Amino acid sequence: MARVLVVDDDALVSEVVDRYLRNAGFDVDRAADGPTALRVAETTPPDLVVLDLMLPGLDGIEVFRRLRAHRPVPVIMLTARADESDRITGLEIGADDYVTKPFSPRELTLRVQSVLRRANETVPGAEAGVLRAGTLVVDAAARTATRHGVPLGLTVREFDLLAFLLRRPGRAFTRGELLEHVWGWSYGDPSTVTVHIRRLREKIEDDPTAPRMLVTVWGVGYRYDPGTPRPDSTPRPDSTPRPDSTPRPDSTPRPDSTPTGQVAAPDEGRHRG
Repeated sequence: MARVLVVDDDALVSEVVDRYLRNAGFDVDRAADGPTALRVAETTPPDLVVLDLMLPGLDGIEVFRRLRAHRPVPVIMLTARADESDRITGLEIGADDYVTKPFSPRELTLRVQSVLRRANETVPGAEAGVLRAGTLVVDAAARTATRHGVPLGLTVREFDLLAFLLRRPGRAFTRGELLEHVWGWSYGDPSTVTVHIRRLREKIEDDPTAPRMLVTVWGVGYRYDPGTPRPDSTPRPDSTPRPDSTPRPDSTPRPDSTPTGQVAAPDEGRHRG
């Protein structure tokens, strides 16, 4: 039975969420402030945290950072702030989901189930195995990802999104399709996908501002581009003669002429791109 830690200073909200989650079969712990939440999480590690952004003592962002410093526990942000910038902030720091008050307790319960299912699922059959993209290695069964041999701190959704795209190279998906396939939502905020793509680029791209793997398809969405090796564009040294530029042994070059077959100047095309 999964354990959920609900962190909210609003006693009524905390009680309602507690009741719905218990009815759905979860064990529930509650905390009304940041320091208490950290103590509870340390003594009784949760499988998921429902975390209010506005808390006394420590705000939700700081609590989130301290929780994640110990282990990659899934987190659903819960807040009264409806401003898009606050929602983006929650996603950018690595929250797995974001619910704005007022909300449906039933919907929150479904989102808890969805996040936990994806965090714990073992990918069967064709979805299992090791996915490679250059120095990036994603083990779908073990749910680990490394780059240059260094583990990547991916959230549940970041891992699912990356694995989903790596399995489908060259195919473009809209943000709505990615929400449906990766998040399991038939509706939702498309900016959720945008933020997760941005965070993945920061972790796997050599230059996140000019991505070569997770590319934007303008007017559509995103795709994973496995890429092709760049052609060798290094020009030949000017002093290296072409195979046909060696004068014949029996030919004597005239003082005022270029030997037969010799190239007097390097081909301009060899210095392009």
